[in-house]
Amino acid sequence: MAQLDDFRSETRKWLEANYPPSLNEPLTSEDDMTWGGRRAVYKNPDAKLWLDRMAARGWTAPTWPKEYGGGGLTPEEARVLNQELHRINARHALSSFGISMLGPVMLEYGNEEQKREHLPKIVRGEIRWCQGYSEPGAGSDLASLRTRCEDKGDHFLINGQKIWTSYANHADWIFCLVRTDTTKKHEGISFILFDMTTPGIEARPIKLISGNSPFCETFFTDVKVPKANLVGKLNGGWEIAKRLLQFERQSISSGTLGSSNGIEVEEVAKAYVGEEDGRIADPDLRSRIAQHRMEARAFALTIRRVEEEAKAGRNVGPATSILKYEMAKLNQDRCELLVESMGTQAFGWEGEGFSPREIAAPRGMLRSKGNSIEGGTSEVNLNVVAKRVLGLLDHQ
Repeated sequence: MAQLDDFRSETRKWLEANYPPSLNEPLTSEDDMTWGGRRAVYKNPDAKLWLDRMAARGWTAPTWPKEYGGGGLTPEEARVLNQELHRINARHALSSFGISMLGPVMLEYGNEEQKREHLPKIVRGEIRWCQGYSEPGAGSDLASLRTRCEDKGDHFLINGQKIWTSYANHADWIFCLVRTDTTKKHEGISFILFDMTTPGIEARPIKLISGNSPFCETFFTDVKVPKANLVGKLNGGWEIAKRLLQFERQSISSGTLGSSNGIEVEEVAKAYVGEEDGRIADPDLRSRIAQHRMEARAFALTIRRVEEEAKAGRNVGPATSILKYEMAKLNQDRCELLVESMGTQAFGWEGEGFSPREIAAPRGMLRSKGNSIEGGTSEVNLNVVAKRVLGLLDHQ
């Protein structure tokens, strides 16, 4: 414990000396987050400074091995780091699909050359990744995917289409599921990486009701990919795909834009609805926000329990479906409470008379509707919980 206390003290001093105060302004959209990549644009130069400082210590991926650019921290040290970051309300140094999804499976399934090539660049935020999974007609039934990957001797040739490819128009590379055997379903899928600047790739943004276009439909036409970019075994991609989905759901469960503990909602409600004796003036709204805070606290404790079970070597894969489902619900509730608290000031879409936070509120509420679809629909996750966590069987 003394060693961990020393680590906390050193970490606290370093964070207080290195975290740029200018980053304390609240994020108003996903575009304000630091995504990194070749084409990254930093509205605040301090965001790049913060990324570089954290990456130099490997703290953008604190538990990854140091030989691949990570921090090499123990789970206990990583928890202390997260606590200290939360204490100063620090902004994420890097939001990255490479860190939350690709990196963990690369550590398990990638060969040494692939790890040394890709992982350090992910840690430093040099490459922005996107995920090529869903297709038209292959969403919840992902194993029905039809994007073909043919062996052409010295390279693979990829043809097909992906849908709901988050930030494909901004990404540098893609990790993609492709069909390498048409005679089998699950056993005919492979996992492959390739550069999004490769000829034959087109990403078309899909405009959402929120006014943003975070998702794309992505087309592959005779895309040549080096064979060295295959991760794992040929036709062994389904195992990797399932593992990555667990990491994706765990990542989504770890939090979304803004506060999910209800404190932010409470502060907004007091500002717009008013206070009585230090409490939100509207008793009905106050009750629902209190319920939201209790659910968020229970959710945080559940995450801690799952982490401890994983540390003990137990299989917690199906439990990520619980976390993913609940995080979607919590964020949707949070966004709706924020809009309700702001009243008519949450009706603004653009123009004068509305603050950036007020304009962001209705857009955030509309965007949150996708939380119960992305990363596996809530319906599918409930089925996973019923079958693999509760042990329930389908009625025959």
